[in-house]
Amino acid sequence: MTAEKSISKVVTLRIDEAKYKLLKALALQDNRPLSNYIETATLRYIEEHQLTDDLETDQIRADTQLQKSLEKGVADYKAGKGSFV
Repeated sequence: MTAEKSISKVVTLRIDEAKYKLLKALALQDNRPLSNYIETATLRYIEEHQLTDDLETDQIRADTQLQKSLEKGVADYKAGKGSFV
């Protein structure tokens, strides 16, 4: 198994002074460079709010009532019924 080479990208971020000072202080408390703190905080947010873990995914897939409801919602959407919120 070969290790993939990670290529870093430079991203410019514009934030006001108060947010900068807060993030910088939090990074120092965590003994991290500011860029690493922002990257880690962003990845944690994504993991907590956007993704499901394997157990949650299995529970969603096993919930037949939820699956039927989702299928009906997709069918209604395709038929132009209701509104997307």
